[in-house]
Amino acid sequence: MNSILNPEVPGGAYDRFLVDAIPRARTQRPWTPEDGPLPALYLSHGAPPLFDDGPWLCELFEWAQSLPKPKSILIVSAHWESAPLSLSAPAAHTPLVYDFGGFHPRYYTMRYDTPDATVLARRVAGTMPDGEPVHQHAGRGLDHGAWVPLMAMYPLADIPVLQLSMPTQDPERLLDIGARLRPLTEEGVLVIGSGFMTHGLPFITRAMLEGQVPGWSADFDAWSADALARGAVDELAAFRTRAPGMPYAHSAVDHYIPLFITLGAAAHPDRPVRTTVEGYTVGFSKRSFQTAV
Repeated sequence: MNSILNPEVPGGAYDRFLVDAIPRARTQRPWTPEDGPLPALYLSHGAPPLFDDGPWLCELFEWAQSLPKPKSILIVSAHWESAPLSLSAPAAHTPLVYDFGGFHPRYYTMRYDTPDATVLARRVAGTMPDGEPVHQHAGRGLDHGAWVPLMAMYPLADIPVLQLSMPTQDPERLLDIGARLRPLTEEGVLVIGSGFMTHGLPFITRAMLEGQVPGWSADFDAWSADALARGAVDELAAFRTRAPGMPYAHSAVDHYIPLFITLGAAAHPDRPVRTTVEGYTVGFSKRSFQTAV
């Protein structure tokens, strides 16, 4: 039986998606100062199976098309937790990080050759206080939490992209880092936190692979949707003790906490967000949103 986990043609849905997406991407209106600040985004990023999920590819692309084309992109992924605060290599065509295993060889040959991002790297470093050094990794490329969703959202790969590490799991500090990035949104930089609204990998069952949504995933998703709709940042930060479905929804918290970079970068962190993607894949919530501007 064909599915996103067992496609007849690996990446075939992405090939079909590009036929319509590429011409539309070429006509996307670029951001100008008259647009005002861009929203900050939190997205559930998927992995190689995203390239075999046509509807999800289209949802991410339509989301990107609803916004002006950013001048550059700064993304924080669940898959790079590193202190001190670090930036990926800014050089054009830096090789990607294929940080996954067990998939078809095609996914390890995909490329996302973005332009030089040196200007953005300097600007990001300049937003941090003197006591918060920013380390520059000369050879580290984008990991799959960055390049997989961006290949759907911006398939032309013509926007400078940098990845910023998460130096902590503390929501308050991540909110503060996000707040320091806030001025970038006023300059046409799209700030993205990339994770997954539920991500209980150790608890995947055959039933989930066949489409069942477990209670712990649905309950956590409903709780997060309610808190986000109320702008309840303190509630979201207390997820370890307040959220239903824990610790199954996040046995490790790396896929949830990029949300706090996103909220910190928002002009109004306590205002309701706009949900852009919802639903489930292999039982995990794909809930994604953009902040109010």
